[in-house]
Amino acid sequence: MMVLETILYLIAYPPLWHVLIVGLLGAFFTAVVAIWFERKTAARVQRRIGPYWASPRLGGFLNLIADMIRYILQEVIIPRSVDRVPFVLAPVAAFVISIMPMAFVPLSPYEKFWPVPNMDYSLLLALAISTVPPLMSIIGGWASNNKFSIIGSIRESYVITAYELIFVISLLSAAATYTSLNLLTIVNAQSPIAWLLFLNPIAFLAAFLAVLMSTSAFPFEIPESEHEVVGGPYTEYSGILYALNMGGAYVRRFIYAVIMSLVFLGGWAPYVPPADGPLFAIIIPSLIVAIKAVILVLIMSFLRAVYGRYRLDQALDSAWRLVLPMALIGLGWGIVLGLIL
Repeated sequence: MMVLETILYLIAYPPLWHVLIVGLLGAFFTAVVAIWFERKTAARVQRRIGPYWASPRLGGFLNLIADMIRYILQEVIIPRSVDRVPFVLAPVAAFVISIMPMAFVPLSPYEKFWPVPNMDYSLLLALAISTVPPLMSIIGGWASNNKFSIIGSIRESYVITAYELIFVISLLSAAATYTSLNLLTIVNAQSPIAWLLFLNPIAFLAAFLAVLMSTSAFPFEIPESEHEVVGGPYTEYSGILYALNMGGAYVRRFIYAVIMSLVFLGGWAPYVPPADGPLFAIIIPSLIVAIKAVILVLIMSFLRAVYGRYRLDQALDSAWRLVLPMALIGLGWGIVLGLIL
């Protein structure tokens, strides 16, 4: 038992557990499941006939493995006209930075070995880092030296301007409600079932829509709209570099969902972890947070089957005229809740 507990403590060591296991591996698993779920739901709702003959007993799941192998083994073509260094580094940096907010979010109430997630401004730090990866898409499009990539990058900048403010305001409603920017304090204040989702659903909905816009999820898959700007910022990318760009959106969607699970869904609540033991005090609470995040991602993925893609002007008009006022109303109600609670 001592050996098993030591192994569990090593696995649950926060820098390893937060960033690599829950962050990187969890995001990778969620991306694979989300892509499979998107294909299956879209095929079922829209009555499409796809390549079902591959692994029919697994629901065509092995098609994803084939796609991953294709991207990994595909030749990476770097055109002569591109600015080589930012062209190559942009997708890599975007993917790596997308995982970094996990270093500042609490996944359990007992962060014995790593006090970083219990910082007084952990919410602001997580939000600040999460806004950096979309900038890499703009840099990659500019470095491609391609008119379609530049147009896609400009469209990305419009979307970034719209969603960043909305997402930050929506999550600050939690800080106003609980008078704290500490994510651990915010989660503990919602235990066991006093979730902010029930207290402030308007802020949750605004944050949900902002995540859809920020990660180019339907109906906001605008910067890389195929029928308008070919591949958008990623027109010149191929192979593993394109896979990093495409997969990075799903990684960011999972990270945003983790933050939303902590802020609006009570984190590991209604589970009340014991005070000791790596399995029950750290791993199980983290898995509860991850499961809530996966459910949010799958709900976002389902929208591909039932919504068409918005035009850029439609998305921005709805952002400024509808979603931003929703976020401000949610913030105002959060301030009222802070005075009441």
